[in-house]
Amino acid sequence: MLRVRLFFLFFYLILTSGTKLWAQALPEPVVKKINSLFNSWDKNQSPGCVVGVVRNDSLVFSKAYGMANLEYAIPNSTQTVYHLASVSKQFTAYAIILLAQQGKLDLDADIRKYLAWFPNLKQKITIRNLLNHTSGIRDQWQLLGISGTRIDDVITQEHIIKILSKQQGLNFIPGDKFMYSNSGYTLLAEIVKAVSGRPLREFTDSAIFKPLRMAHTHFHDDYTEIESNRAYSYDRKDNTRFSNSILSYSTVGATSLLSNIPDLANWVMNFYDTKVGDQRSILQLTQKAKLNDGTELDYASGILSENYKGWKQFTHNGADAGFRTSITVFPELKTGIIVLSNLSEINAQDKANQIADVLISEKAGIAKPTEKTRNAKIPDTELLFLKAQSGDYFSDEMNMVTSLALKNDSLYLRIGTNDNLMARETEHTYAMFYAPSIKLIFNQKANIPYVTLNISNDTFHLTKLPGKLIADDKKMLEYTGTYYNRELDCTYNIILKDHQLYLTNSKYNDTRLTLFGPDHLLNDAWYMKHLVVMRNKSNKITGFEVNSWRVMHLKFVKN
Repeated sequence: MLRVRLFFLFFYLILTSGTKLWAQALPEPVVKKINSLFNSWDKNQSPGCVVGVVRNDSLVFSKAYGMANLEYAIPNSTQTVYHLASVSKQFTAYAIILLAQQGKLDLDADIRKYLAWFPNLKQKITIRNLLNHTSGIRDQWQLLGISGTRIDDVITQEHIIKILSKQQGLNFIPGDKFMYSNSGYTLLAEIVKAVSGRPLREFTDSAIFKPLRMAHTHFHDDYTEIESNRAYSYDRKDNTRFSNSILSYSTVGATSLLSNIPDLANWVMNFYDTKVGDQRSILQLTQKAKLNDGTELDYASGILSENYKGWKQFTHNGADAGFRTSITVFPELKTGIIVLSNLSEINAQDKANQIADVLISEKAGIAKPTEKTRNAKIPDTELLFLKAQSGDYFSDEMNMVTSLALKNDSLYLRIGTNDNLMARETEHTYAMFYAPSIKLIFNQKANIPYVTLNISNDTFHLTKLPGKLIADDKKMLEYTGTYYNRELDCTYNIILKDHQLYLTNSKYNDTRLTLFGPDHLLNDAWYMKHLVVMRNKSNKITGFEVNSWRVMHLKFVKN
């Protein structure tokens, strides 16, 4: 009789608890589809990734592919600890929001109220500006790059604070634009420390990670600290070989969170089954930012608030060294997808979206995009207009040269080495034929005509470059000399060598400069690709400005 009772007790436990797990587990055909996305890296000679799928209150799928460490032949596991890169930002933002709800800080206060050392730049910069990337503060990694610090050097919190404390200008008026700035999140970490009296690592450990039972998660604020079961990161060298991609960060806020799949599953659940904070906290974290002119952004606080297949989606990705990471949450479906990779060629966000395509059906009633406008013929009068607009363009925000060209009465946008057909939608508005969310808009009513490139909800300005300037040695000598920036205390030289201008610095290899017209110098240095020549009233060169990517109006004075 006792044996029978134990049998029925066991059976009852299966029904009441075990079936809950099995009912939520992914069907085998779905598992096969997910596995197929990572087959290329699921081998013992390749780095790879770890993946987790959360539904309701369970981690219903977790799988590891490839190796965590090639040197010691250690495979990835679902417990492997990863550097999360910019996925870290949502945790920094949540710490700020929790402190605000405790009444310990004001999101709309000037940051100098909490950081007295930050320079007075004659503009009010709020904590909310930092959260939303609308502060105008130049990006720390690019400032470090310009100063001569390599990303694989040892970089500390103090190092970044010193650079930010010497800044004398902004990229734009706070709130006027969106421009991603890692500096803002380093400053937020310092605000947490100033307000709570504890470093970000300690505050988040007690306020977020321990309550959510995230035992393998922390902000890694000492690069020399050993973390067991940690993945290394890699870049590909060729078909069979990989190279180490090194991180030596002792800086937190914008990056440096370490975590694993089971811990992050608990964080995902907190979006819809809130254990730390409340739904008001989650709403604050995911509330879309607004610019000064009322324009609403998809960016919230360290996280994007978007729609995917008609469902609300909270997402962010990260990239540091060879790490590529992504967390996506569908709160209405109580579903989350986590992809952590230690190989730079793996696009974690794309993989997360592909998993979402397997798991999530399109919401009923969603209007399908129309095809008819994408086939509109370009009128002859507009062909003449487009011919005049053809040529090379530079986008400071995208840090790249692109070009527009007419071929066979069709408009093409070159990105990288690919010519992309642009189909007419309305007058002066064109959409990429195979990706209609990418649009070109010619703005002719402004004082200086320009083109905007809209990619989903991001807007990039394209400035038309003059033609390449073919100058003799005597003309090019005008550009040579020594250029100094006081904010970064660094010097560059422009030299003439073999009838060609080069940008030189003691920390870097020389990079060739190409003249577009008399006042635009372009090169291949990622940290200062576009230099705009400054001249006095006599047209003599007095210096240049770095206008490139996340650093604008950084002046170098010619000695």
